[in-house]
Amino acid sequence: MDINSISFRRRPSSAPLRLREKDGVAYLTFPALEECGLVSHAFSTRLGGASEGRFSTMNFSFTRGDDPEHVRENYRRMAAVLGVSVERMTLSWQTHTTNVRVVTEADAGKGVVRERDYRDVDGLVTDVPGVTLVTFSADCVPLYFVDPVHRAIGLAHSGWRGTVARMGRVTLETMNRVYGTRPQDVIAAIGPSICRDCFEVGEEVIDMFAAEFAAQYHRKLFYRKENGRYQLDLWLANQIVLKEAGVSAGRISTTDICTRCNPQLLFSHRFHGEARGNLAAFLCLKQG
Repeated sequence: MDINSISFRRRPSSAPLRLREKDGVAYLTFPALEECGLVSHAFSTRLGGASEGRFSTMNFSFTRGDDPEHVRENYRRMAAVLGVSVERMTLSWQTHTTNVRVVTEADAGKGVVRERDYRDVDGLVTDVPGVTLVTFSADCVPLYFVDPVHRAIGLAHSGWRGTVARMGRVTLETMNRVYGTRPQDVIAAIGPSICRDCFEVGEEVIDMFAAEFAAQYHRKLFYRKENGRYQLDLWLANQIVLKEAGVSAGRISTTDICTRCNPQLLFSHRFHGEARGNLAAFLCLKQG
């Protein structure tokens, strides 16, 4: 695969995501997370997997009707790319909550090679090297957290419900409570997801954001169109959540790639509907 020949749309950014390829698998990475040297991470694309048809080719969901063996093969390929063990991947069970699970060695493999004994979990945190956290999305916002001081990590799924409920802050509070993480030390990233120009919502959603976020942000967070609907900026909303939680602005990387703008590269619920696979975010604390 020649990744230089892959065409996709980007937004202006001072630190654009990097499109990587290894062993035929194309994936995205954040420069700040790569350069910290503490983690292996990725955000998947649709390219380089074993799935077929509407799931083609790199689908990570076992619940959308794909052949389970194809999904397992996709996990094996991504594990090889990241240099991690598929037997030590731990998956979320997302239902748009702000529930965060503290992942221990006992959770290794849950969701891939072992059954999950939990559900309603949209965030995962751990300080166990070699355990890879995995969350899913197809327009919703993945949030990455790295605490280089206490060597702890977090990964969260934050759709509009999670964002208005401040999932990023909840994840940081969990890391603080369990590991002693201080937000000002954290390197954070807001992953590929739907951009403001693509995310149309109704007044009932905007009412919740208007109540939760200070009026000074409203003009940039959302705007009303002639049809009475609104466009909402989840990227900015999550930036605000992280900054107000204490993360330094200079330590927050924000995606320059929208899922709906790039349906050939990424799955998008708004573009593909239910007939699609799921993307996945991966984050693992390196050994040693």
